Amino acid sequence: MATAPEHFAALPEVAIRSMAEADVPAVVEIELASYRFPWSEGIFRDCLRVGYVCRVVAHFDTVAGYGIVSAGAGEAHILNLCVRPELRCRGIGTLVLEDLLQRAAAAGVEIAYLEVRPSNTAAIRLYQSFEFEHIGSRRGYYQAPDGREDAAVFKLALRSRRAGHD
Repeated sequence: MATAPEHFAALPEVAIRSMAEADVPAVVEIELASYRFPWSEGIFRDCLRVGYVCRVVAHFDTVAGYGIVSAGAGEAHILNLCVRPELRCRGIGTLVLEDLLQRAAAAGVEIAYLEVRPSNTAAIRLYQSFEFEHIGSRRGYYQAPDGREDAAVFKLALRSRRAGHD
């Protein structure tokens, strides 16, 4: 199990590990506290069942955040990344995203994609800090109170990222 980088001094005892079935209720709790249109418990259990990379950040005995990525045919798709509201802005999202990207690169993935609500500026800043590039939008991708909301689509070339960080 990897431990957090030194800049996590504000959160001692932070570790990232594989998500287990027993983590799903805590993950759903974070999801419900974070989104108006959250994923269901069944979706998280399906992600585990089909073998997606599902990771959690543990802070003492609490799930502080999670991330899920699917990979295949040289591409990865970051499906979900979220941090417990009271623990945001402490580097946990950075830790989860770095872990997901490292795992994708180790599996031979060359490009990572994700969608994000344009209104989620904190997430967009995180992705841009990793050099994700905005490449377009998906019309009506997300449920919204007044119908549907578009998604901003981002991509990251993992090969060039590895070359730039060696």
